[in-house]
Amino acid sequence: MSHKYVYLFSEGNGSMRELLGGKGANLAEMTNLGLPVPQGFTITTEACTQYYEDGRKINDEIQAEIMKNIVEMEKITGKKFGDKENPLLVSVRSGARASMPGMMDTILNLGLNEEVVEVLAKKSGNPRWAYDCYRRFIQMYSDVVMEVGKKYFEELIDEMKEKKGVTQDVELTAEDLKELAGQFKAEYKEKIGSDFPSDPKEQLMGAVKAVFRSWDNPRANFYRMQNEIPYSWGTAVNVQAMAFGNMGDDCGTGVAFTRDPATGEKKLMGEFLTNAQGEDVVAGVRTPMPIAQMAEKFPAAFEEFQTVCQTLENHYHDMQDMEFTVEHGKLFMLQTRNGKRTAAAAIKIACDLIDEGMKTEEEALLMLDPKQLDALLHPQFDQKALKAATPVASALAASPGAACGKIVFTAEDAVEEGSKGEKIILVRLETSPEDIEGMHYAQGILTVRGGMTSHAAVVARGMGTCCVSGCGDIKMDEANKKFELGGRTYHEGDYLSLDGSTGNIYGEAIPTVPASAEGGYFGRIMELSDKYRQLEVRTNADTPKDAQQAAAFGAQGIGLCRTEHMFFDPDRIAAIREMICSDTVEQRTAALAKLEPMQQGDFEKLYEAMEGKHVNIRFLDPPLHEFVPTEEKDIELLAKTQGKTVEDIKAIISSLHEFNPMMGHRGCRLAVTYPEIAAMQTEAVIKAAINVNKAHPDWDIVPEIMIPLVGEVKELKFVKKTVTDTADRVIAEAGSNLKYKVGTMIEIPRAALTADKIAEEAEFFSFGTNDLTQMTFGFSRDDAGKFLNSYYENKIYENDPFARLDQEGVGQLVKMAAEKGKSVRPDIVLGICGEHGGDPTTIEFCHNVGLTYVSCSPFRVPIARLAAAQAAIKNPRK
Repeated sequence: MSHKYVYLFSEGNGSMRELLGGKGANLAEMTNLGLPVPQGFTITTEACTQYYEDGRKINDEIQAEIMKNIVEMEKITGKKFGDKENPLLVSVRSGARASMPGMMDTILNLGLNEEVVEVLAKKSGNPRWAYDCYRRFIQMYSDVVMEVGKKYFEELIDEMKEKKGVTQDVELTAEDLKELAGQFKAEYKEKIGSDFPSDPKEQLMGAVKAVFRSWDNPRANFYRMQNEIPYSWGTAVNVQAMAFGNMGDDCGTGVAFTRDPATGEKKLMGEFLTNAQGEDVVAGVRTPMPIAQMAEKFPAAFEEFQTVCQTLENHYHDMQDMEFTVEHGKLFMLQTRNGKRTAAAAIKIACDLIDEGMKTEEEALLMLDPKQLDALLHPQFDQKALKAATPVASALAASPGAACGKIVFTAEDAVEEGSKGEKIILVRLETSPEDIEGMHYAQGILTVRGGMTSHAAVVARGMGTCCVSGCGDIKMDEANKKFELGGRTYHEGDYLSLDGSTGNIYGEAIPTVPASAEGGYFGRIMELSDKYRQLEVRTNADTPKDAQQAAAFGAQGIGLCRTEHMFFDPDRIAAIREMICSDTVEQRTAALAKLEPMQQGDFEKLYEAMEGKHVNIRFLDPPLHEFVPTEEKDIELLAKTQGKTVEDIKAIISSLHEFNPMMGHRGCRLAVTYPEIAAMQTEAVIKAAINVNKAHPDWDIVPEIMIPLVGEVKELKFVKKTVTDTADRVIAEAGSNLKYKVGTMIEIPRAALTADKIAEEAEFFSFGTNDLTQMTFGFSRDDAGKFLNSYYENKIYENDPFARLDQEGVGQLVKMAAEKGKSVRPDIVLGICGEHGGDPTTIEFCHNVGLTYVSCSPFRVPIARLAAAQAAIKNPRK
């Protein structure tokens, strides 16, 4: 049976997104709405998948179908490929089903050659335009299809401008551009070794292949990992008749949003360039004018455009991001899509759409990307420090937020410094899609060129990264890694602060303060999330400060408190070291007795911070070698205080050495060997709860004691006995009626496999998915970084199993343990407290397998609340 791989725009519709990609489906939908769309066809995502299956070749069947549709397109437009009378020129653009701005490649003006360009020059009476199209086409085709770098061509343009004494491309004459086209072709021949193709059909096949190929380029792969877009989806290709914005002053091109993508305000926002092609706006080569000025230049086209905006918003019930061209005063729509927006804009638009009756509450919640909320919780400048500082310049406020860091000039440096934990500001002439990984590591991005719709602005808004763009006052010297601004020279490593909400640039470090997540649109979205979600959201917190932060973000308790983090304080580590160096149980107990009041004080503060909500405390987990000194002077000091020789201490330290500490003497294994550790921690937990309950009789705290790393029920039973004996004694001595719970952390595959037995002893399970992932995959998260990149490159894994729960393997263990646990103890409380607890995809999985709560770091609590609501809306529990 023959397969349909190509659809005319008039044959598709908006529901065919998986097949036609986002751009193709929207072009079909706009065609159906009767909007002025230059006609063409879409080659489907299945053709892309087929291309990869056929060993990166476009097979004969698909080629024939493309050619058949070219004939159809020639009929529709009344123009012909390579024709001497009325030549057809097309654009070739990618369009995956998820929007990937700037990640994939575009070619304009395809169909030109030496003869056709002459025809166009003569027919239009506008040779400058004809040669401008030709030189652009050669440049884009060489770059995208043949992968000759852009920079060679840009250097030739700069040389030509210098020779002619002009600063703008627009000032070059027809003759100059004709000469450039010749130079470009010579450059092509030198790099590729053959002549630039003159047959439009050969050009088209080359371009289609290039778009398919760009689905697998490094920047697209990185973007897909960041945004959870499966590799198997493939991309569609859209071939569309050209509309020309560069035919003179009654032409132009623009990008617009139906609402402000930075603030969400309901007003048209966009940019327009006269006598230009679309890539000029998006690439940020020229800094464009605001869309309002289009009303003066092209009143009729502008009026029609406003109507189109209204039509599209009413049709899609969402903010639209549109590209359009005006050719001799006539409007053409080139694309529309749901616009990328900042987190602040996203929540305002969601609330506004509910109020405007365009969306239900549930639909509005599903529009939001939970991970994006992160941006709202990030620091803003300290207002006092900001008042005292003077901006050295200001440019376009392209993506809000406050950023302060050291200057770097390349994406590679950004990755290198950022991955070391340095705070950095990436300064570029303009960003290109190759820079995506560097942008990911930067606190902020500053560009010399480009408007609000340039690549840097769009990508930064999507990432929630602060961005200031189009600062034309910067004199850039990339070769020497420096720039001049406001009479001062800045070098790599100097401090810079950017305010993405005002566009101000400061030549100094300005301190930042945490954001507040109270009230306003944010508060409303959080209330709605709480109305619909069925999972509880708790936090991982070891300090009162973290606990308070999480409570302010709406956490319903602590799902994990790692007690060992409390031992590293200088005044406590001494007592722990004394315990480790003890020879007898009595000595150990005496050392632990010094720690008990400190631990008790910690727990009291945590209970206070959570005001009676759940507090789940995990007992000591790391191997003891993590607490011993490594510096010679610390070893000598310890020997002195312990009345031992330096050799004795070194012998103790070397006896603690383990070949694989991850799987060594840690977790409940410590309490099996040294029950007195568990006894001391129990005493601290119980006494703290009794004291805080006395001070706040209405809180009724029920401590949850979590025993880590259990793999065998008898282990749990053994340690639990120490806990219950101690707890019951302390409660009786205090004459209290305190209730408490004892449970375990499921982080060893054997615990998941025998969860029904373990549930007989455990009142709750908390899945420690970090260790469970390591144990199930059999690789250490500290070392996996060395080889995981090869796994991503070879498509063995599509994402990091430590960042997103592996549902096929690790997830099956979680699901099985949950079912087995419930079968024995129907009211068992089930939670997850690994890093995965704040990942939206994982949260949806936890909702679906029936967990009680997720626990995540304080700053991810709002993300988890929204993700849990979305999971419940998509799959309500019975």
